Amino acid sequence: MKINTKKLALIGVLAAVAMMLSYIEALIPPVYSAVPGIKLGLANIAVIFALYSVDPKSAAFISLVRVALSALLFGSVMSFIYSFSGAVLSLAVMILLKKSALFSAVGVSVAGAVMHNVGQVLCAVIILGTAEIGYYLIFLSVSAVVSGVLVGLVSALLIKKLKPANTQ
Repeated sequence: MKINTKKLALIGVLAAVAMMLSYIEALIPPVYSAVPGIKLGLANIAVIFALYSVDPKSAAFISLVRVALSALLFGSVMSFIYSFSGAVLSLAVMILLKKSALFSAVGVSVAGAVMHNVGQVLCAVIILGTAEIGYYLIFLSVSAVVSGVLVGLVSALLIKKLKPANTQ
């Protein structure tokens, strides 16, 4: 099996960037404390960049490594379970939408942000055994659209400006 060192280095850098963005986000006080759990999702800039500039497997690897390390460094087992469930659903939808070529990076980002929240709420419904927590998704979805647009715009700009040399 041949390993492309340029691609491997880029994936490592993007995983490190995702971790740094997660750490920065952990330092930011809650935007709206009445609805806990609202976050900007800054680490998704690295994931979306990888999705468009490297490949879907690399984007998934970066996302899942970031989720695992963030839970280990800044969270708990429960935060890992919630983040992992959100990340898996988000990644699946983003990969499908990107592959369809019907959506821009901004659209893919918004869908990913919303699906991350859907995955977390579904996980909470299963763990807590109550469907009423689903109402929380209304508030989370509004914030996901706003943050998804912001993350998507930054990602699209980076994709356009930082076209890496062929890493395939």
